Amino acid sequence: MSLNAADRPPTSRIAGDTQSPEQIGAPIEVYFARQPLLDREGLLCAFETLPRVVDRRESADIEREAEAAARDAACGMTPGPGAVASALVTAFAAPALRASLAGHPAWLDITRDVLFHDGLQRVSPERVMLELPVDIGADPEVVARLVALHRRRYRFALDHVSKADESLAKLLPYVDAIKIDIREIAPALLPKFASVMKAAGKLLVATGVETQEDYQRAHDLGFDRFQGYFFAKPHGGARRASAPRQALLTLLHLLAAEPTVAQLEAELKLNPVLVMHLMRLANSGSMNIGRKVTTLREAINATGTNAIARWTQLLLYADGRKIAAEDDPLLQLVATRARFMEVAVTQLAKAHLEEEDAAFLVGVFSFVEAVFGGSLENTLEVLTLAKPIRTAIIEREGVLGRLLELSEALERADWTRVDAVCQGLAPLDAASASALALAAAEWAGTSGRNAQAEGLERIED
Repeated sequence: MSLNAADRPPTSRIAGDTQSPEQIGAPIEVYFARQPLLDREGLLCAFETLPRVVDRRESADIEREAEAAARDAACGMTPGPGAVASALVTAFAAPALRASLAGHPAWLDITRDVLFHDGLQRVSPERVMLELPVDIGADPEVVARLVALHRRRYRFALDHVSKADESLAKLLPYVDAIKIDIREIAPALLPKFASVMKAAGKLLVATGVETQEDYQRAHDLGFDRFQGYFFAKPHGGARRASAPRQALLTLLHLLAAEPTVAQLEAELKLNPVLVMHLMRLANSGSMNIGRKVTTLREAINATGTNAIARWTQLLLYADGRKIAAEDDPLLQLVATRARFMEVAVTQLAKAHLEEEDAAFLVGVFSFVEAVFGGSLENTLEVLTLAKPIRTAIIEREGVLGRLLELSEALERADWTRVDAVCQGLAPLDAASASALALAAAEWAGTSGRNAQAEGLERIED
């Protein structure tokens, strides 16, 4: 969790959510990044929500709150909830955050103050895992609170565990999951540590999993969940273009040349699988044409080349297995980034409408290495993308390149980098960018939940 007292004019909001009257003018702002957790099958199963709290209160107000808490403690009273804890609890219950999770559970980073906040119980226990910082303490008050919340069916994970000490021993009976950064434990010690935690019946989560080698090592040690972006990186024999993917590339080339309906129809007829997908897309509720499409030409006219192009671009990243689109981590990541960039570019002071499609393309094709492997430059050349799109992806040049950097920084909750990139993207700031990213995630997740209708079925390798 990032806590930052930013030197900006006092405003308050929960990014992506509508302010209530009592929130207007409150000088504490909360916004989020989110990171995917994958299960042992490589499927998306949860998101960790990473809050950033920007506290702009006057130092005198913060000191008065601390003094009041100290007086309560000296008198044997439990201090009331602090303003930051209250802002966090409110943010956790925000509709925008829930909508961004594609129907998956949230792993919520909390503090000691939030743990003791009565408002925490407004968050439904069925869809959350509460992440405790490793330094939260193991005193009787914490243990008693964990026991009380366990009775209400809340579950807990202990974050950033790197050693077995007295505090871990005291908390272990009350937590359901242990998160271990595999980079922070000596490789020789990791197997024994993981074995002990598994023997205690805990769900093991490996964090910092950035390569396929990291994933395979943690998988072999029996870890249950994996957090990191290994799934979006090229690896040995990366998902190279199978026959259906070659058909998708050919279709993309044709679409770039502004084909006639007859040309598009002829190309699609060579690939019955794509025809099936397009017919389902045309007959989906999102097209709103009011009647059933029965011919390929009708499907092309009803859908439109722009929608067909975007559908084809996203299908490049579909997993070879028949899994739901909302459970496909790469497809969700690609769709979220592309949608974020498309919408974010319209918010800039000197935005141009033609940049929307280019921004979407930069987001989509910034992941091509994960599918095809090989040289990024060569792959982008094969795709015959315009030079500004290629340079944005390869060199991070121009507005589109900076937006791509911003998207990557948000995905990793690198708030320092987010702030730095936003300096050149006025009027975007970290809070508004976070709100756009959550909305983009909702768009991607909603498309996933309607996968059968939308045509985002798996492409068989």
